[in-house]
Amino acid sequence: MRRRILFCFPAALLLAGCHDDSMTRQNRYGTYTRAALFPDGTEAQAPPPGVVALGDLARADQAAKAPPVDAQLLVRGHERYDIYCSPCHGLSGDGDGMIVRRGFPAPPSYHIARLREAPAQHFFDVIADGYGVMYSYASRVEPRDRWAIVAYLRALQQSRYTRLADAPQSWSKLP
Repeated sequence: MRRRILFCFPAALLLAGCHDDSMTRQNRYGTYTRAALFPDGTEAQAPPPGVVALGDLARADQAAKAPPVDAQLLVRGHERYDIYCSPCHGLSGDGDGMIVRRGFPAPPSYHIARLREAPAQHFFDVIADGYGVMYSYASRVEPRDRWAIVAYLRALQQSRYTRLADAPQSWSKLP
């Protein structure tokens, strides 16, 4: 009997020490409450200066320089254009997409002289920041995909104003 008590007593002490509410009931500040701990008195603190969100540097690198244009980039640009741009700008870039046919204001055609002469960065910036009634697509379209869309836009523009005589001779052998 004595042995049993000696065995149960340490076990009871051990179990009594396991009751710790510090993980379930913590002293904390509620959202947007006053907090005397911080100099400005608010609970919600801004990140320290110089903090960069995860992935922002890679996105900035992609946005800074256009990738080389190749067939794969044009295919990707065509896919992204059809998804994000064609509802308003139309499949051929004339500004006659399905949204416009239902009464939304028409965007300019990509084939007007002003947009044919615009630098590629202009289109990239419009996709990122929006322009006129077009809202920003920065959160929807990654920088590399923006460049792909710009490459495809240039191909659309080029296709309308290229003469068959100016096409490379290797194109005549296509089926």
